Amino acid sequence: MDVVNMSSQDKKTDSDPRHEEDQSSTASEDNKQVICLGNNEVKSRAVVKYSAAPPSSSYALLQEKTDLKLPPANWLRENTQLGTAGTTVLGSSRKSKPFSSFGMAYDFIDCIGDDVDVVSDSENIKKLLKIPYSKSHVSMAVHRVGSTLLLDELDIQELFMRSSQTGDWTWLKEFYQRLIDQKWQRKKKSKEHWNEKAILSKFLYYSINSDGTAVPVPSDTEQAAEEGCGTAAEGSSWPATFNSSTAESEESAIPKEEQVDTYALGHVSSVPKEQNLPTLFNEGENSQDLRNDFVRNILWTFEDIHMLVGSNMPIFGGGRYPAVSLRLRDNNKPINVLTGIDYWLDNLMCNVPELVMCFHVNGIVQKYEMIKTEDIPDLENSTFSTRVVKDIAQNILSFLKSNCTKEGHTYWLFKASGSDIVKLYDLTTLCEEAAEEKCQNPFTLPVAVLLYKVASNMILKKSQNRKNYGTIRTLLLNCIKLLDEERHPQIIASAHYMLAELFQLDDVSEDEGNGESLRGGGSEDSYSDEEEEEEEEEEDESCSYSTSSELQDDSKAVAIIRSVGELSVPEKYKSTHQIRPNCAFPVSQDKEEKCRLVLSYVLKGLKAVDSSIKKESDLPAADPSTPIPLKYEERSQNGARDVEQDIALLLDRVGPCNEELKVPTRSGMLPGTWQHRMKLQLFLKASKAYYVLSDAATNLLKYGRALRYIKLALQCHDAYCSINGGLHPQVLLFHCQCLSLCGDVQLMLAQNASNRAAYLEEYNYQTKDDQEILHCLHRESSCQAFSMATDLASDPEYQLIVSSKCYEAAHDLLTSGVLKDLGQEQLGQVLKRLGNIRNEMGVFYMNQAAAMQVEKQGGEVRRSVCMAEQELWKKSFSCFEKGMQDFNAISDSVNTALLLCNIGRLMRICAQAHCVTTSEHSRGEFSPEEALYYNKAIDYYQRALKSLGCRESHSAVWDSVNWELSTTYFTLATLLQDYAPLSRKAQEQIEREVTETMMKSLRFCDLQTESARQPLYQYRAATIHHRLASMYHSCYRNQVGDESDRKQHRALAEQHYSKAVRLFISLSDAPCELLRTLLERVAFAEFTMAGQNSSAVKLKTLTGALEIMCETRHAFKLIHKELLEQQEKMSTPEDSDKPEELHSDSSPSSELNTEEVVKLIGVFEPSFSFLLLQLIKLSTASKRKVSGKEEEQVKIYKNVYSRFLRAEKSVPLIQRVSLFTELLDQLKTPTGSDEARSSSS
Repeated sequence: MDVVNMSSQDKKTDSDPRHEEDQSSTASEDNKQVICLGNNEVKSRAVVKYSAAPPSSSYALLQEKTDLKLPPANWLRENTQLGTAGTTVLGSSRKSKPFSSFGMAYDFIDCIGDDVDVVSDSENIKKLLKIPYSKSHVSMAVHRVGSTLLLDELDIQELFMRSSQTGDWTWLKEFYQRLIDQKWQRKKKSKEHWNEKAILSKFLYYSINSDGTAVPVPSDTEQAAEEGCGTAAEGSSWPATFNSSTAESEESAIPKEEQVDTYALGHVSSVPKEQNLPTLFNEGENSQDLRNDFVRNILWTFEDIHMLVGSNMPIFGGGRYPAVSLRLRDNNKPINVLTGIDYWLDNLMCNVPELVMCFHVNGIVQKYEMIKTEDIPDLENSTFSTRVVKDIAQNILSFLKSNCTKEGHTYWLFKASGSDIVKLYDLTTLCEEAAEEKCQNPFTLPVAVLLYKVASNMILKKSQNRKNYGTIRTLLLNCIKLLDEERHPQIIASAHYMLAELFQLDDVSEDEGNGESLRGGGSEDSYSDEEEEEEEEEEDESCSYSTSSELQDDSKAVAIIRSVGELSVPEKYKSTHQIRPNCAFPVSQDKEEKCRLVLSYVLKGLKAVDSSIKKESDLPAADPSTPIPLKYEERSQNGARDVEQDIALLLDRVGPCNEELKVPTRSGMLPGTWQHRMKLQLFLKASKAYYVLSDAATNLLKYGRALRYIKLALQCHDAYCSINGGLHPQVLLFHCQCLSLCGDVQLMLAQNASNRAAYLEEYNYQTKDDQEILHCLHRESSCQAFSMATDLASDPEYQLIVSSKCYEAAHDLLTSGVLKDLGQEQLGQVLKRLGNIRNEMGVFYMNQAAAMQVEKQGGEVRRSVCMAEQELWKKSFSCFEKGMQDFNAISDSVNTALLLCNIGRLMRICAQAHCVTTSEHSRGEFSPEEALYYNKAIDYYQRALKSLGCRESHSAVWDSVNWELSTTYFTLATLLQDYAPLSRKAQEQIEREVTETMMKSLRFCDLQTESARQPLYQYRAATIHHRLASMYHSCYRNQVGDESDRKQHRALAEQHYSKAVRLFISLSDAPCELLRTLLERVAFAEFTMAGQNSSAVKLKTLTGALEIMCETRHAFKLIHKELLEQQEKMSTPEDSDKPEELHSDSSPSSELNTEEVVKLIGVFEPSFSFLLLQLIKLSTASKRKVSGKEEEQVKIYKNVYSRFLRAEKSVPLIQRVSLFTELLDQLKTPTGSDEARSSSS
C-alpha cells in the first residue's frame, strides 16, 4: 500500500505547538484507511499528529555474511531517522516513563476529554492486548480525564527501591507484600542479552549507512558502551517526587520569560489579554520529566476505539517500498504469537503496510524477507485471530471505563506473572486510608494539571463550552480536590476563577485570552524488540509467586477479571462500555443563586491568592466573622448641597489612567505577578456578580438590597483600581453600567421614600461571603471612593442629586477620548437616564413650589412672590432645560415633548402664584403676570405638539399634551371671564378675548377619537358652550343700542345653549349641569318674552319655553336614578349604623351634589309655575276661537299647575324629583314634539 508524505502545510493543520520548536520535523505518514486481513477482518486507521523523523529514506540492504558484531562507522552517532531506537545498547529501558501519557496529553489537549478513549505509549497498548497470550506480569497506572483514559507503566519494583531511600510509598509496599506475599527481585540481564541488543543497534546503523561498510571505532567507545549497559539497566528512571518544596525553590529561580501563561477567562469586563492571563504555574512546578519525546504521535482508530499513541519505531521507505519496518531475527529462534502480535500492532499503529525481516545466525546476516502487514497474523508458528485481538481491546477498554470512574484518582491495573487474574485498585483511596499526604502520590500534580488544562481548553472552545459546562465543572472540582492550597495556591485560585466563569451572568460573552500548552522535561522511550519480550517471558516464568491469595476475594480491589480468557469473549463487557461519570451541571434559573455560587468561587480564589502573598499586610488581621459596617449617614439639607464637591471622587476613581503601577500594593503584592493578575480578574468577576444581583433586586423592587449590592460592586472596582495602574476601555464600559445602575437605584429610593425603614433593613444586611469578600478587598483598598454615591440617605433631594451625578460621571467617561468610539450604544442609554433624572428633579422642585404656594393660600394679602418660590422655579426650569438637551442629543422627540409639557405646567404654577387676593380673601382681577405665564405655558405646549409631529408618533403623549393645552386655554378664558380685568380693558375687548380663547380650547377638544378622555372632552366642550351662551345671554340682557348686535348675541346664545344641551344629554353623569343650562335657556326665553307686545307672539314664546322646560325631565330622571342608588347604598346592613337620615335632602354623595340639586329645584319651581300660569292666562284670554286640541292642552296646563301648587314642599327630595318627572311627562304634547326634540338633541 502506498503511503504519502505529509507536506509542511498538512502539518500545520494539526495545530501542534511542537512544530514551532522543530522546523525540520516532517511527517512520513498520511491519513490512511487500512483494512488488514488475517483470520478475520478488522478496521484500522492511523493519523500522524506529529512526527520528529525526517522524510522516509530507503534502508541499506546488507550483503550476505555481513558481521553485525563489528560496529559501523556511524554507530552511536545521533540520527533523527532512528531517534532513540538505535541507542538501545546504552541500556535505556524500553519501558515507558511513568508520565509519558501526560506529555502527549499536554501537547494534544484538544483530544483529551471526549475525542480520544486512550492515551498511552504503544508498548503499553501492545502489552494490554497481549494479556491473554502472555504469562508476564502487567502493572499500569490508569487515570481518567473526562471519557479519556491515560495509561502509564507503573514499575512497582522501582518504586520500592525508591521507597527504601526516601520513605515514600511505604503504604503501597506493605500492601503489595501483603497481597503477593513475596519479595520479588528483578533478575539481572545476562551478558548475552546485552550482546543481542548491541547487534540490533549496529544493524540499524548499518541499515542507514549508505555504503554499509564496517569501520573500526575506538575500543574505549565500545567498552564504555558496554559498561553503560549494566549501570543504565539498574538505574532508576522514576522522576523525583512531586513535592512543593522543590517547586517553590525552583519557582523563584526561573527567568520570567520562561513562565508559561495559561488560560484564565475574562468574561464580564473584557479585559485586555495582558491583564487577562494570570500565570498559573511555571515550568519548575509541573514539568519534571513530562516531555513528549516520542518520535511520532499517532491518532490510531482500532475498530471503534480512538487512541493517541506514542511510537519510536523507525520507518524506512523509498523506491518500491515507500514505508517498511525493519526487524532483526535470530534464524535459530522461530517467531511466536507474541512476536507476531507485536509486529502486527506496530505496523498498524504507524500505518506501515510491509515488514522487512533480516535473519542472522550469531550476528552473521543470512537473508531478507518481505512480509505484508495483513499477512503477519498467518505466519507459521505465530498464527492469531485479529478479531480476537479486537475483542480483547474492546473488553479491556470497557472494563477500565466501567471501573475507573473517578477523575483525579490513580488506578492500578495489576496482573501477577503467570496468573490469570487481573485486578484493578484505587491507589488514591488506599493512600487516603494510609493517612499519607496527597503529595506522596507522584501522579497527583500531573493529573491535577491535566484536569485543569483540559477544562481550560474546553472553555476556549466557544462553540462547545456551554454544552460542556458539566464536564468542565467536574474537571475543575476534581483538580481542586487533588491539590493542597498551601503548596499550589496558583492552580487552585485559577481553577476557582474558571468555575466562576462557567456561570454566564448575562448574554454578552466576550471570551478572551488563549491557552498555551505546558511542556516539561522529556522521556527516552526506546524502540523495543521482540527478543526482550521473549526474555521477559522466560524471566517471568522463572520467578516464583505465591498465588494462594489470588484465588480469594480481594476486598481492596475495585474490580477483578477472574480469567484472562474472558477478554477474548466478544462483547463480554459491552454492557458497561457506555458508562460515564455524572457531570450534571447545576444550572439554576435564579440569578441570585447563580451569583452567590460565583461569589463563593471568587472568595475561595481570593483566599488562595492571599495565602500565597509572603509579605504581611500593614493592616491588622481581620476577623471574617465580624461584619464590616456599611457606612450610613443622615444627610441634612446642607449635605445635599455639598454633593457637587464630593462627586469628583467618582471620576477620579474610574477615569482611565495610562501609568502602570511599579510599587507593591497595600497587601505587599508585586505588580505583574500571578497574584496581581489573578486578583484583577477575581475583583472584576465579583464586581460583575454584585452588579447582576443589584439589577435583579431592582427588578424585584428591593431597592435597599439593590443599593447594598451596587455598593459592593463599586467597592470591588475601587479595589481593582487600587492595584491597577490603567483601565482597559471594556472595564470602563462595565463600570459605566455600574454607575448607571447606582443612579437608577438612588432614583427609585427617592421615589419610594415611604418604605425607607424596610430599605434600610435590607441595606444593612450582610451575608458571611459578603463580609469575607469585603475583608479581601480591604487588603488592597479602603473601598471608600464610592461611599458618597452608595449611601442610603434620608433626604429625597440628596438622593436625586446623587443619582444625577452618577449618570453625569458615566456620561463624562463615555464621552472621554478612550470610550468615545466604543460606548455609543451605552451613551444613548445614559443620556436617556440623564434626561429622565433631570425631569424628576425638575418635577421635584416644581412640586415643592406648588406645595409652598398652597401653604401661603389663605394668609395675608400677597402681591409679590417670595424669593424661595422663585429659586425653586429657577431650579426646576434649569433641570427641565438640561433634560431637553439630553433628549435632543438622542433625538427622543417623545420625551422632549413630555419635558416641554412639564415646563408648561411650571408656567401655570408661576401664573397661579401671581394671583392677587384682596383683604377680604377674595380673588382680585386677572393680572398681566398671570396672562404672561399662561401664554408661556401655551407656547410650551404648542412646542410639545410640534416636537411630536402627529398623533401617530405617540398617541398617549399626544393626547396628554393636547388635553393640557386645551385645559390651559380653558383656564385662561375662565379667569378672563370670571375675573375680568375691567380696570385695564373694555368689556367688549374682554368678551372678544374670552370668545377667542374658549374657541381655541374647544378646537383642542377631541370629540371624535374614542379614548378614556373622550367624556372629559365632551364635558369640557359642553361647559365651553354653556359659558359662551351665558356670556352672550348676559350681553343680550345688558346691551342697549344697536339692535343688530342684540340679534346676533341672541342667535349666538341660542346656538351655544343648544350645543351645550346636546353634549350634556350625551353625558350620563352631568344632570346638574344639564338642568342648569336648560333653566338658563328658559330664563333667556322669559326675558325675550318680556320685551314682546303681541299676545300671540308671547304665547308662542311661552310655548317654546315650556318645551325647553319639558326637556329637564331627562335631567330629573338621572337625578332620580342617582338618588335611588344613594338610598340603596345607605340602606345596606353594613351602613345601617350610620347616623344619617335616609330622607335627608342634603345627604352627602360622591356622585351627586344634592345641595346643588336643591338650589336648582329652587330655581325650577318658580320658573315652572310662572310658565304654566302665563300660558293658562294667555290661552284663556285669547279672543280668537280656541280649537278642541288647544282647549285640551289648556286643561292639561291647569291640571299640572293645580297638582304642582298642592305638592308638599317638605317631602323627601327623591319624591319631589319623582313628582317633577310625572308632571313633565303629562305636559308632553300630543304630537310628541318635545320628545322628538329631546331625542334629536
